[in-house]
Amino acid sequence: MLHALLYEEDYFVSFLLVTVFLGGGAAWLSGRAIAQTWRPWWSIIGYMLILGLAVRFIHFALFSGTLLSPHFYAVDTAFVLLFASLGFRLTRRHQMERQYGFLRRTAPAVPRDAAP
Repeated sequence: MLHALLYEEDYFVSFLLVTVFLGGGAAWLSGRAIAQTWRPWWSIIGYMLILGLAVRFIHFALFSGTLLSPHFYAVDTAFVLLFASLGFRLTRRHQMERQYGFLRRTAPAVPRDAAP
């Protein structure tokens, strides 16, 4: 039942290979690149809509999947949006820690016996 919602091919391996590994890997790297250039988070949406089309085409070309399937396009695009968002968020967190690390530092503790 779940496999009918996620993928249309006969094998789960093709879904893992194309959508998760190829599409997810490309989305992760795209999210990182968008974060590294300090673009806003919402700019990943347009790029991932295009990448979802590319993932759908690979399913069509290699595994005889349906090219113009709104349902499976939405599934592929949701996966690449998830991976791109994770790549973006982790990269942006590292950037903020490196750029504004002084905001997280705490003041040195004052020993109790040093009070006047």
